[in-house]
Amino acid sequence: MLWIKALHIVFVASWFAGLFYLPRIFVNMAMETNPDINERLLVMARKLCRFMTLLMIPALVLGLWLWLIYGIGQQSIWLYLKLALVILLVGYHHLCKSLLKKFENGENTHSHIWYRWFNEIPVLGMLAVVILVVVKPFQ
Repeated sequence: MLWIKALHIVFVASWFAGLFYLPRIFVNMAMETNPDINERLLVMARKLCRFMTLLMIPALVLGLWLWLIYGIGQQSIWLYLKLALVILLVGYHHLCKSLLKKFENGENTHSHIWYRWFNEIPVLGMLAVVILVVVKPFQ
């Protein structure tokens, strides 16, 4: 079980690195006026988006494994709150993919300031998840 838990943490941390960085690339793309630099940022964003999707999948599978096979958190309110947050974070991930498509199609309507605020959402999500998992405030 400890191997599964360790791998889950590694994949979650790696996925979150992408969730933190992709919106930061969006900030730069929203500010950029040079088409060559914007194209380079788009290439970076596309590669990161693909890679973070590949990281998200084992993070979710391993988390489900810990819950369903090993019974971690079963019958605990904190786990169900964590699952709700994970669903919201997966939605955030897909929203990032949607925003990337808008940049690719030249349809972005948000300012760099909007993306700076948008970039803080996964920080708050991670903070809440870590508190739920470590502190377990609702036993």
